[in-house]
Amino acid sequence: MTDTTIDRAPLAYVPAQSAARKNGEIIPMSLRSVHFVLPGGVDDPATPSGGNAYDRRVSLDLPGFGWQVHKHAVDGSWPRPGTVARTELARTLGQLPDGSVVLLDGIVACGVPEIVVPEAERLRLAVLVHLPLGDETGLAPDVAADLDARERTVLRAVPAVIATSDWAVRRLVSHHGLAPERVHVAAPGADIAPLASGTDGVSRLLCVAAVTPRKGQHRLVEALAAAADLPWSCVCVGGLGQDPEYVAHLRTLIRQYGIEDRLHLAGPQAGAELDASYAAADLMVLTSYAETYGMAVTEALARGIPVLATDVGGLPEAVGRAPDGGVPGILVPPENPAALAAELRGWFGEADVRRRLKAAARGRRAALGGWATTAKSLAGVLGRLPSEPRRAA
Repeated sequence: MTDTTIDRAPLAYVPAQSAARKNGEIIPMSLRSVHFVLPGGVDDPATPSGGNAYDRRVSLDLPGFGWQVHKHAVDGSWPRPGTVARTELARTLGQLPDGSVVLLDGIVACGVPEIVVPEAERLRLAVLVHLPLGDETGLAPDVAADLDARERTVLRAVPAVIATSDWAVRRLVSHHGLAPERVHVAAPGADIAPLASGTDGVSRLLCVAAVTPRKGQHRLVEALAAAADLPWSCVCVGGLGQDPEYVAHLRTLIRQYGIEDRLHLAGPQAGAELDASYAAADLMVLTSYAETYGMAVTEALARGIPVLATDVGGLPEAVGRAPDGGVPGILVPPENPAALAAELRGWFGEADVRRRLKAAARGRRAALGGWATTAKSLAGVLGRLPSEPRRAA
């Protein structure tokens, strides 16, 4: 999924299944329990990610749909943990009572079938896949193949798999040979925010994504360098600590092209600081190699900001359409900085293109689903888990 630091308080909501009314008063009903196993650092603002933001938000919203969330954050270099992390995960799962409902973040669960699969014989497990492990960019082929096989073993052993887009559901079903009825979608929500005022309506570009090979910022640098005659400025918001070697390469590339004064690596942002970056943006740009959805895209659209992005994975779903059919963004082929540069020239040079995209972005903004819809989908999957644990095949 795309990296973001948005983490807002949920809207007040009292659904029928978690409360009843007696003599005009709302009487809370008992909540069912779900144990949510998460990667350590899920709440660390210095390491923001779309997956972390998703996990935090649904943890807040699930109680509104009848589920009390017990969070278990396990530190480790997931999905390839060391001995200490493996021991802690085994201990965490082993201490849960038989028949417990457990939601596992896929980055923790999918690399360690030898720990998770045996627990499927006594726990009611669901795995939330933010990104198929083998789809991460930059993995050695043997590492990717090993992670792929491990993930397949885990996902085939659990009764429910949750993905964050229809594209991701199709990918998991076809790639891992999963029964379609066991794979469910719970797309990320978006909080409607004030319309971005922008800068001058055209020139301020914003990229919100951790600076890693999968997010492909080097392609953005190359495209911007090819359009250096245009009056753009660009701010890249996102963590700089996940791949220092890639960050160093990116800084070198920026210097070589002589665009240091126009392209700024701002690091991670949250709260008012991130809101300010969105408010100043005229166009969102994203050059990822792989995305299961694209939360930064919908966060931009929630402010009426059009999008220019690569046509990969679930990004077309995130861009979507306005109710009148208008498309609020431009999708370009991956691995083609020249196409990105050409679309930038169209954005700068054609006022009609800008007007059309902005109108569609505002229409899409009004139609975006909220996080309550996400939590409701998750709650439905948890509520339909078999009453008895599924014996691993």
